[in-house]
Amino acid sequence: MENRTEVTHFILLGLTKDPGLQLPLFVTFLLIYTITLAGNLGMILLIVLDSRLHTPMYFFLGNLSLVDLCYSSAVTPIVMAGLLPGDEVISYGACVAQMFFFTGFATVENFLLASMAYDRYAAVCKPLHYTTIMTTRVCVCLVLGCYICGFLSASIYVGDIFSLSFCKCNVVHHFFCDIPAVMALSCSGSSVNELVLVFLASFVIFVALSVILISYVLIFITILKMHSGAGHRKAVSTCASHFTAVSIFYGTTIFMYLQPSSSHSMDSDKVVSVFYTMFIPMLNPVVYSLRNKEVKRAFSKIILEAK
Repeated sequence: MENRTEVTHFILLGLTKDPGLQLPLFVTFLLIYTITLAGNLGMILLIVLDSRLHTPMYFFLGNLSLVDLCYSSAVTPIVMAGLLPGDEVISYGACVAQMFFFTGFATVENFLLASMAYDRYAAVCKPLHYTTIMTTRVCVCLVLGCYICGFLSASIYVGDIFSLSFCKCNVVHHFFCDIPAVMALSCSGSSVNELVLVFLASFVIFVALSVILISYVLIFITILKMHSGAGHRKAVSTCASHFTAVSIFYGTTIFMYLQPSSSHSMDSDKVVSVFYTMFIPMLNPVVYSLRNKEVKRAFSKIILEAK
């Protein structure tokens, strides 16, 4: 325990030290973050203001936008600051907080995607009973459960990492305090902590993916039984956006966290991290909702009322 306090701050190496790339990257990330803020805040606002969007699907989408906004905000401003000269230092406490909020909101998203898959299952497979299955009480309980499980998991992740001793190097080979990069700095044995981390991350992802896969298997069986072409198209369009986002989110998560530390390449981790910390929160409003006719109608209505 006495060695833990020897490191009072960390130095983030960032994405690049090339002065010729730092400004273009800063401008690019600023643009991405601006789009992320506008897209997710806009989605939340539309759902709150338009009563026609007060349905279970949009309730989950609103929470997904909130989560994307929060976990992008936990990382992107730090990344942009790291591209400015002399702004690579992050305090020990700030590193703990960043890891907690990032992993917490990312885990909440993991469970939200599972809840949304269950919602799509109820909509496609049980259309006549949908309103009795997905009641307001059920939706609120599912979302609260996502937040509780997400931040409980984050507490274990962060407690597991920062129970290690950091008494030698404090240079993080990453652009934010990500779990594998910080764990690599420990000067105490981390094999047990790594096993705890992999086990918990595997369990969390397994539970959510099981719900998603079972839901989609049942949806696929239901679609095959449909005789109407219009029914096929409606069911597929209902699930396509969710399936796309699930594939991107879990593909990057599994690559990052469900492999031994000896297999990690910090350079490849950085590239993958850019996708799931910045691009996914930016793309989710588009992938899920901005192509949706109901959202377009709600947006048009608000624009007309503003005029």
